[in-house]
This record gives sequence, C-alpha cells and structure tokens, in this order.
Amino acid sequence: MPTIESILRQINKEVVPLFEARLRQHLDTQDREWLIEQVVRLTLDAHSLQEMDRKQLQEAKARKRAERIGRLRQTVLDRDTLIAFLDRYAAYDRERLIQERHLRPEAPEKGMERLTAEHRTPTGEALLLLAKDILFALLFGDEGTNTHLHRTQRELLTLTLPRDKAEALDFMKATTELSALGTWQDPELVSNDQRADNVMLEVEYGEIEGERVGDGIVRTLSLINSLEINEQVLYARMINVEQTTLIV
Repeated sequence: MPTIESILRQINKEVVPLFEARLRQHLDTQDREWLIEQVVRLTLDAHSLQEMDRKQLQEAKARKRAERIGRLRQTVLDRDTLIAFLDRYAAYDRERLIQERHLRPEAPEKGMERLTAEHRTPTGEALLLLAKDILFALLFGDEGTNTHLHRTQRELLTLTLPRDKAEALDFMKATTELSALGTWQDPELVSNDQRADNVMLEVEYGEIEGERVGDGIVRTLSLINSLEINEQVLYARMINVEQTTLIV
C-alpha cells in the first residue's frame, strides 16, 4: 500500500521536468543584468541581502532627490508663483481630480490602500510629481534650488500617517520619524483602526509673511493624499517654534 511519502515522490518526479522546462523558458527571455543580480542574491546570506537592499534603497532615494532638485532649478518658486499655485489648485478634491481625469474612477476609495500609478492617469502622475516638488521646495528650498522665499520665522510641521503609506513621503529630508499607535472610528465604516501602526514625521521649515508657506504645505499635502496616500483624514499640524536647537 503506498504511503504519503511515496505518492509525493511520484508526483514530484512527474512535475519537476515540466517545472524545469518552464523555468528555463522563462529565464531565457529575461534581461542578462537582472539574471546576474538574482544569482548574486541567491549566494548572499540574509545580513548581506539586507545591507545590499538598504544601499540600493539609499541610492534610489539620492537619485530621485537629485532629479527633483534638477527640476526645481529649472523653475522659480517665489511668493508670486506660490500664490499662483495656491489659486490654481484651490478646490482640487478627489471628485475634481476624477472629473478632470487625473485620477481613475475605479481607484480605491479614501481610507483604503495606497494609490499607485495604475490608479492615476499620465496627467495625474505629473500633478503628483509637481505637488511633491513644491512641497520639497517649501520645506527645504533655498537659493540653490531656485527657491526665493523671504523666511521670517521657524515653524514645525508634524504629520501622522500609516506606516505602510509613509513611502509616499520618502523624498523628504531632515525629518524626525516617530512611531505611534492610533485609533480611528470611521463614521462611514470604511477604515476603522484600532491601535494602528502609524508614523509621525516632524520637520522644521521657514515661514514667510502671511503664512503662505503653510498654505502651500496644506495644498500640496491635500493633492498628495488624494493622488497617493489615500487617507480619509491626513493629520498635519503646524506650530510656531519660538526657539530651535537647529544650528545653521
């Protein structure tokens, strides 16, 4: 009488040749550099893999930041262009983004998973990139990024968002990251949270007369939330910093 082990051996004997043939056929169509990368990964231990992934992640972030700074240097962000941006995107909520075909109607509703490129149109991708560029300039921009804002006081921005959506803001620098547990009772019962794993991001920035930088931060975060983060409520707070430990 056959045993479970003998049955598995027989099935494995029949399946392995088919699996090997399909695998060879698939690998034969892959890029050579990708194949080399996968072979290298198979030969490394877990610690080495983590180090390699961390290095690649940092290199990717640095490359994207350099590209962002390059785009900012080709434009001018001053008080007038900031006010024009605020006026241009004054009433852009999810409904308008869908209406103007920046966001696809089938995108997950707010409070669900983070939106990806498949949920945005090409114009939506461009608008998201613009919002992130403007936010970066408002927080960190200076003469070197062609950002000309007469900053008269220090402010502290605090953002709270789910850890699994924090990647949407990974382009920010000089940021303090704190872990936090949150509870959200959704009146529409879409995204209730009990002790959710959240991240708090804190960053100091320079404000200008009339609090226009703060207005721009709110406007850009609203666009980023509607186009990517996808929270029903994105918690952001800005307070004046009377004294700071930052030394310039």
